[in-house]
Amino acid sequence: MAAKLKRGDLVRAVREKLENSLEAQASDSRFPPYLFETRGEILETRDDYALVKFGRVPTPSIWLRLDQLEKFE
Repeated sequence: MAAKLKRGDLVRAVREKLENSLEAQASDSRFPPYLFETRGEILETRDDYALVKFGRVPTPSIWLRLDQLEKFE
C-alpha cells in the first residue's frame, strides 16, 4: 500500500487514472502535459482531494483526487 499523500509532497498526475475519470468526462479531457511531466506540490488536502500547484510558469492550481496522484521521484 502506498504512503498517504500530504501537504508539501511533490507529486504528478497518473495519466491512466485521470484520463478515465469522472472528472475527465465532465470537462475538457485534453489535459496539459505538465500535469504528467512536471513536479507539483500539494498545497492542501480535503477529504479525498488535494490542491496541487504545478510547474515554474504561472498555471492555476488544480484539485485532483488523491488516487490520481503519485509521488514524484
